[in-house]
Amino acid sequence: MTDIEWASGTWTNEPVSVELADDGMRVTAVEGSDAWRITSYGFVHDTEHGLLATLAPGTAMEVSFHLDFSAQFDQAGIFVKVDESTWIMAGVERSDGEDSLGAVVTRGVSDWSLSPVPGWHGRIVTIRASRSGDALTIRARVDDEPWRLVRVAPLDPAAAVTAGPMCCAPSRAGLTVHFTAWRTGEADASLHPDH
Repeated sequence: MTDIEWASGTWTNEPVSVELADDGMRVTAVEGSDAWRITSYGFVHDTEHGLLATLAPGTAMEVSFHLDFSAQFDQAGIFVKVDESTWIMAGVERSDGEDSLGAVVTRGVSDWSLSPVPGWHGRIVTIRASRSGDALTIRARVDDEPWRLVRVAPLDPAAAVTAGPMCCAPSRAGLTVHFTAWRTGEADASLHPDH
């Protein structure tokens, strides 16, 4: 994997502040920032903070961050965008008092999945989005533990796609996420690497 320069991305929505340092990028989210379309809640939110660069066919992108959330719906990870109503957001979200790994897949309306990740708090989480054929495969891990599959979602092979670090703070002011890495490389060789 090759590092991507933080300055090479373009924000979907400007955060409160961005601080660059040798150990990464610290992003402070706007209170109420979120990404969602319609399902169950009935609203459209498109105020996420996504720092996006090109995600070409046959490539993968990884985003790493320090997990230290404390408030309902604090979240960070990767945002993969085709257009205003077609996007995928994957990472860790604080929901109902616990950190959960999940994804929101949106094709006109949003589809959300979550799975608790006890023991990940205070550690470095990496989310990997791999674009191959007609699919985007999302994997995640904490520190150097094995990758786990999060989601396989359809993605138009001909679409122009951008992706990169993302954070949102739907319920509070003052969320600052410390992103430690942003990298790109070749797409995963297969959906089931051990087979």
